[in-house]
Amino acid sequence: MKYSFSILVLSFFLLQGYAQQPRIQVSNSRFNVSFRTDNRGFNYHISGSEKSYNFSFPSFEINGKQLPAVVKDIKASAAVTVLSNGVSQYQFQGGFINEPALQLQIIFQVSPDNPVVRFQYALKTTKPLLLTKEIGKDNINYGSVASISSKIKEVRLSEFNERFHATNKTEYLLGEKYFENEASFMGPIAVSGNGNESLLMAYEHGSQYPDRFFEFQLHRDKSISIQAVKGNYLTNQSADGFTSVWFEAAAIKGTEESLANSYRQFILKYITQNAASRKPYIFYNTWGRQERVQWTGEKYLASMNLDQTLKEIDQAHAMGVEVYVLDAGWFIKTGDWEVNTSFFPDSLNQVIAKLKVYGMKLGLWFNPTVAAVSSNMYKQNQANRMSHNGKQNEPSEIWETEKSVGLCLVSSYWEKFADKLINLTKTLGVSYFKWDAIGQYGCNDAHHYHGAAADSMEERTQRYAFLQPLYMTKIIDKVCKAAPQSIFDFDITEDGRCVGLQFLSAGKYFIINNGPYYHNYDLAPLWKSVLPNGNANIFVQPGPARGWFVRSVLNYDKWIPSVLFLTHYQPDEPRNSQLINLASLILGQNGVWGEILKTSDEGVRFFDTVLSNYKLVREDITKAQMIYTGEPGGSPEIYEKINTNGKGCVVIFANAKGTYKYITENRVATSYWNNDGVKFTTDKKGRANITVKFDEPSAKIIFFK
Repeated sequence: MKYSFSILVLSFFLLQGYAQQPRIQVSNSRFNVSFRTDNRGFNYHISGSEKSYNFSFPSFEINGKQLPAVVKDIKASAAVTVLSNGVSQYQFQGGFINEPALQLQIIFQVSPDNPVVRFQYALKTTKPLLLTKEIGKDNINYGSVASISSKIKEVRLSEFNERFHATNKTEYLLGEKYFENEASFMGPIAVSGNGNESLLMAYEHGSQYPDRFFEFQLHRDKSISIQAVKGNYLTNQSADGFTSVWFEAAAIKGTEESLANSYRQFILKYITQNAASRKPYIFYNTWGRQERVQWTGEKYLASMNLDQTLKEIDQAHAMGVEVYVLDAGWFIKTGDWEVNTSFFPDSLNQVIAKLKVYGMKLGLWFNPTVAAVSSNMYKQNQANRMSHNGKQNEPSEIWETEKSVGLCLVSSYWEKFADKLINLTKTLGVSYFKWDAIGQYGCNDAHHYHGAAADSMEERTQRYAFLQPLYMTKIIDKVCKAAPQSIFDFDITEDGRCVGLQFLSAGKYFIINNGPYYHNYDLAPLWKSVLPNGNANIFVQPGPARGWFVRSVLNYDKWIPSVLFLTHYQPDEPRNSQLINLASLILGQNGVWGEILKTSDEGVRFFDTVLSNYKLVREDITKAQMIYTGEPGGSPEIYEKINTNGKGCVVIFANAKGTYKYITENRVATSYWNNDGVKFTTDKKGRANITVKFDEPSAKIIFFK
């Protein structure tokens, strides 16, 4: 079917109880959105179906009274804009019938070939009106829709699993009793379906479960609404200029699996205009090597020097790496983010030149929330220093560099930091920015953008945490506007960091490195006595065990493409360990770290062979929704990522010696590459009937290209 936009369709009809007025619609080939005839919301209609969903407008507490948005005379308030990702943006505005001084602005974003509509609300006033609330509870209902089923599925993105020491995707099915008791849940995705039709609602924000700033509320009439919980606004904040986060809605004729596939394509292509963050590049990061050096009793920065870096770039290129990332310690001091010339006397000139010859990209590590005590950035931003309950944080050492203090992202500092990064794209050619150590809480100062002295410390605390992910994306969007090839990665390896859809509208996640720590298993006294240098990581040796834990986060791929969750694997020999790491990497996690200079010439050639074949089909692997059977650590554990054109891969892991069989769900391309111990034929429908033989714990890879 050929997809097309209706740029702006105007039709006229007689509203029951209202004067004749234009009906405004936005649409693509998958759906049609039009404003409801009762002025209380909008209607989402599935193309080619009789099914529609009625979404209500928000309801606000204004000057102490609940005020539902009943909006008349809705008109386009701006021309249709086509964004860089092909999304069309429509902007409308209408007046509140029950408060003439108040206007509701509605923005819709519609992609050319996807059922997800993205929408946002804002308020404008012509007289002083205030957003109010009861103590401790925001009072905004962002709208509701009737469910198509008495069952709702909650999809969480930010539940921190201590077993894996990683954030995981989890799903929970809620039945009739949850509607009867008007239960609430965090999400940020809610899915309803009956097998024939499926509906999705979501909000774009981020926090670690169960710390919620929004929640879905179930109602006895089988409707579901999105409610503000905390931090969405300050008590007695002006209503004028209030802007909501983005919300999402989608519906299809079909199953939840089909809806999930459409949603992951939306996340891959349309939620962001920063397209470089979606490219399946191969990354190498120096931290794995820096960790190992520290384990020997040296400092983390002992191997941070020009000679080591140039040799690693040569090796990384030979292995197939495309982005070389200098982790913590490349800088003189935080805040100013200038190259440490003690380590790199030529200010990285030779590094930049070598990367350019190889066609590789440079990445650097940053902690956006700190600045060294003697830095120019701190001198310019002393008023933006973090404080909590009236006390400023004490200076602390940042990875063996000068002591630093915290700076608040939700202040004017955000723009100065963005300008610093833009400057680095110009002077050093940096295109990849790894952000680390950003806890969601930490500032309730009364002089920043998250509250004033008249607001309570609790409200300022919540408002900072609410605004933090929004300001992170503001920084990224400003940098990407100046340097469109920039990629931003937010390290969420530790708990207490905001995870959700908000950051994915601008960048991607660095989700897990080495897996769990000794203290996750109540073994702290043991590892402290055996490993006096303080290495808390368990799974850092060659072999299959590390992959059992690190592959745990691949379950996101049902809704969120795995390419947006960078994870680093190791190049250590023997060959079966390299196979396990490479087979895991090509499923979308795409990261390498460790002591690559110790990899043999044969091992380097093997990495290059596998990654060269991967690069032929990685775009297809990225697009393809994952099909998997078995569990990490089991035998077998099978992943299928084959695109509609038959290109992609099948990866099979096993720990028990033996022969295993698998038949693909999808037809496969006729050209292929595989490692030893793999045989297959194709059936009449073009599916691969695969037989693999294992003599030891290892992995089998088949690329269909």
